[in-house]
Amino acid sequence: MAANTVSLKLLVDTASQRVLFAESGKDFVDFLFNILSLPTGTVTRLLTKHEMVGSLGNLYDSLENMNDTYILPSANKDTLLNPVVSNNTANVPPLLPTIESSKPSGFYRCDNSYRLKGCSFYVATGSKSICPSCNSVMSQSATVVNPKKDSSTDEGGYVKGVITYMISDDLSVRPMSAISCITLLNKFNVKDVGVLEEKTIDVGTDEGVKLLKASLQSKAVLTDVFVKKKAGESDASDYAGSHSIVI
Repeated sequence: MAANTVSLKLLVDTASQRVLFAESGKDFVDFLFNILSLPTGTVTRLLTKHEMVGSLGNLYDSLENMNDTYILPSANKDTLLNPVVSNNTANVPPLLPTIESSKPSGFYRCDNSYRLKGCSFYVATGSKSICPSCNSVMSQSATVVNPKKDSSTDEGGYVKGVITYMISDDLSVRPMSAISCITLLNKFNVKDVGVLEEKTIDVGTDEGVKLLKASLQSKAVLTDVFVKKKAGESDASDYAGSHSIVI
């Protein structure tokens, strides 16, 4: 079971109040990459309609409120409003709220697939579909078999563990290296290392939702989520610990 919080180290330029990069292990990177697997309907529900970028919230609301009279009998609103999320998330940190998704409708084969070769090539997602080969109803339930995993090497999630990763402010991800750090410092024209500060934070569900929202709006995601503070908010509430970088 993945942890409910993930530790993240930030290197912050205190002069410009921006995050240069973050340092993390497998867990946080798995969470970031898992965002790519989220259907649009799921993202809309997670951020709530009034926080959605552009007009997606209105689009979601329109479908949700549309009378079933106007929906095709073969269509299912629930598959768009509550889409099925990727099943590769078992070991990904649960940094987003759990929301209910629609249940897969299942897969079906032609009733004649065991005796007519031409019928065995087709699979349908509805039990009332018609076989293109023999025109019979495809009501025979089919079982989907996932590829066999090597339990000795499969860690779950997306990236390998043991490795430390560097996440840029714009969420570019790469393996951590001294060369990458120096390149980034040069890119931001950092001359005085005395202004650099390392901050360790715990990322939970609230931060996960903020990261999701910022990733759709900003090129400075880490800065927007972890450095920019509301008026009256203290540093202690944002960071688990911090110290200056001394070289």
